[in-house]
Amino acid sequence: MRIETALAAVAVFSLGLSSADAETPFKLGTFERNGRTFPGLVLEDRWVVDIAAANARLQKQHPSWKALAIPAGMKELIERYDGGLRERLHAIANEPGAATPRVDTYEVKALRVRPPVPDPETMVNAAVNYVEHGAEVAGGTQAPTPSPTMAPSVPGLWERPANDIRWTPYLFLKARSALIGAGEAIRIPPGRDKIDWECELAVIVGRRASRVSVGQAREHIFGYTLEDDVSDRGGRGDARHGSDWLVGKSHDTFAPVGPFIVPKEFVPDPQALAIRFALSGKVMQDSSTARMTHTVDELLQYASNILTLRPGDVISTGSPAGVGFTRNPPVFMKPGDVAACTIERIGTLTNPVAAGP
Repeated sequence: MRIETALAAVAVFSLGLSSADAETPFKLGTFERNGRTFPGLVLEDRWVVDIAAANARLQKQHPSWKALAIPAGMKELIERYDGGLRERLHAIANEPGAATPRVDTYEVKALRVRPPVPDPETMVNAAVNYVEHGAEVAGGTQAPTPSPTMAPSVPGLWERPANDIRWTPYLFLKARSALIGAGEAIRIPPGRDKIDWECELAVIVGRRASRVSVGQAREHIFGYTLEDDVSDRGGRGDARHGSDWLVGKSHDTFAPVGPFIVPKEFVPDPQALAIRFALSGKVMQDSSTARMTHTVDELLQYASNILTLRPGDVISTGSPAGVGFTRNPPVFMKPGDVAACTIERIGTLTNPVAAGP
């Protein structure tokens, strides 16, 4: 039994619950109600427990409990998760009747769902990180592979054994101003008609990470969510300096993230999750995170060699095959469409598509 699971079991035993209940899964999100924004605990993808209100009520019912102040925002909750909040949240999730309407529990549909981390300091995205996506982008059936004679490592960035001939990971930054939550509209900018989808597993960083090893990477992960890496395939109008990642990736509303975060204890293997994208009900992407070229741990390690990652930062791990611009004829999102990204164990991120600005 992992340490965090054992501690959670101790917490729920204090409520008189069975050990099996200690594994009741929950998700975390940020919500708005009557002008107040708060972190909530999500049960069954339907019920949202106001963590601060539930904690205050339970502390009165259990005077022997350690007094804990609940953070007002998700980043601080992530920072303090391993300092007692994990056990308290497990206890709240396992309280009898938690998934029922009461004074501190609401239905999701009664709340505004915000991005789970509304204010990440850094949003990092991986490019061409699935085998088949590499093939479709290259215009063939097989992804291009590097020559075995190329340099086996990039000192200070990507060190690997000589028999590992994968490309070095390719990461780029996405503007935080592009961030929106589930249910918010992806807006097609005026004059831009080649707007594409990329359904991706996103990592939420849990601890400060600078030059961590691959073996240490999982310790720095808090949990997982979904991102639609919306992309403008229309280019910049000239070939100067090649592609333009700012134009391609960072228009306003081009980073839907959410709806919730699944803490890592509920995702035993992030490299074995089914991933699917549907556009207005038609399945466009259908793959598995097992098809990633570089794992979530490798991507975090590589990113941490370039910049310091902090709690709440987002690392989106790349798109599988099935994007729109490689189809014949190409397919792009248009006003009136509905974009739905689904990942096993994580949930579904749904956003309508509307005309900009």
